[in-house]
Amino acid sequence: MKLGLHIAATNWRGGPERLGKTVAHAVEAAEAAGFDAISVTDHVWGSSYTGGVEASQVEAYTTLGFIAARTQRVRLLTLATAASYRHAGLLAKTVTTLDVLSGGRAMLGIGAGDYSDEAQGLGLPFPSATERYEQLEETVQACLRMWHGQSGDQRPFRSKHINMARPLNAPQSLSRPHPPILIAGGGERRTLPLVARYADACNIPPSPELPQKLELLKRLCDDAGRDYNAIEKTAPFAFDVGADGSKVPELLGRLRWLGSLGVQTVFGWVVGVDDIRPIEVMGHEVIPAVAEV
Repeated sequence: MKLGLHIAATNWRGGPERLGKTVAHAVEAAEAAGFDAISVTDHVWGSSYTGGVEASQVEAYTTLGFIAARTQRVRLLTLATAASYRHAGLLAKTVTTLDVLSGGRAMLGIGAGDYSDEAQGLGLPFPSATERYEQLEETVQACLRMWHGQSGDQRPFRSKHINMARPLNAPQSLSRPHPPILIAGGGERRTLPLVARYADACNIPPSPELPQKLELLKRLCDDAGRDYNAIEKTAPFAFDVGADGSKVPELLGRLRWLGSLGVQTVFGWVVGVDDIRPIEVMGHEVIPAVAEV
């Protein structure tokens, strides 16, 4: 099992004056500890899960660019880009730029979006669920068009929600055949069929129903002619080792449980991440222990 550090919010001690230094210290410590990836949430407001609507929340791709400059090895992605927030052509260009500048470490994490209040608050597009899922699929298709081959497929791309006269993408991504695509969500009717058709990774919330969702995904992959085993199975979680590391055994038990359900990579919000010490505990006691799970 591999672990990823997920930065879900930035409402840390010291306020905005120390935010840059805190992010830098956290991601450098995470890479040194052996985390495989660093992900950030694609939200513009805080939420009830992260300390309230007015909690500090930085923009995702700006933050990933900053993290890229502070790291050398970890994969970089959002969990997950809301498809309706970003035009497909600009999103493909953004992820390509991140990939090139990071030396080929970018992934496209994408989903249908789920936070209408922030969208309405800042005037971001947030249509009906049906339209958002249409946009999700069309956005992935458009990104794949721009990443196709050595110079992209520059024929016009026109769909219900996207109209690109010339999907030119230069420079092209370093990741080949394209930056890996992670589609987030466990919906059996709309999300998992998209995973089976397009994704290199899924991100399904952990629950006792997860095995049946993965079994459905396997059937959908068979129907689509995809190799189920080639899709990385990931899940979101929280890593709480306790202030003194006393919760490590409990965390290890939970991670082994996730592994038994078929999860290969866990993206977790480290409780107390701004203190750095919990990241170091993860590196010493958790990451090595789950490497063979």
